[in-house]
Amino acid sequence: MFTKMKNIDTAFRYVRGFTMLVIAGCIVICCYALYKSFEAVALTQEKVYILANGKALEAFSSDRKDNVPVEAKDHVKTFHTFFFTLDPDDKVIKENITKALYLADDSAKRIYDDLKENGYYSGIISGNISQTIRIDSVSVSVKEYPYYFRCYARQDIIRTTSILKRNLITEGTLRNVSRSDNNPHGFLIERWVTLENKDIGVENRK
Repeated sequence: MFTKMKNIDTAFRYVRGFTMLVIAGCIVICCYALYKSFEAVALTQEKVYILANGKALEAFSSDRKDNVPVEAKDHVKTFHTFFFTLDPDDKVIKENITKALYLADDSAKRIYDDLKENGYYSGIISGNISQTIRIDSVSVSVKEYPYYFRCYARQDIIRTTSILKRNLITEGTLRNVSRSDNNPHGFLIERWVTLENKDIGVENRK
């Protein structure tokens, strides 16, 4: 009789141990499944689908801090492109300058006002002159805020008979502002100054 009870007690211990093991395994599996589910949901929320030319392109969102150097450089390039791309058309000049001034503070506005007062833009229109710019490089330091930048570029001033080539170096700082249609990168150029803008050569047009 005692042997039978001992066997029952041993069997009960085995069953209880096995049950506890199964329960622990279920808890581990459930926790892992929940973790992977939340991870999958988070990854899905970071995906963005962009429709371009009838094709759906997949893109991934990222934190702003990961893109600061790239966005800052593109902001500087965009500003310089708008500010220095001019054609002998008053409407084109106003449109480009207006777009550029959304990206910078009054330091750029003062330079524009000085050029306008000195007849620079009227001279472009009356002389049928076009001005283009090619950005060679932009360096941005994100170690300190506001971010310091320096822009290296080449200008082509296209006249009827010649093309004047100029070297352009500018610098300034960038501070964060709200994004908008007029300022998609969310930066504002401050303390913008021209360090160098000198002639480097003249090319005759054929």
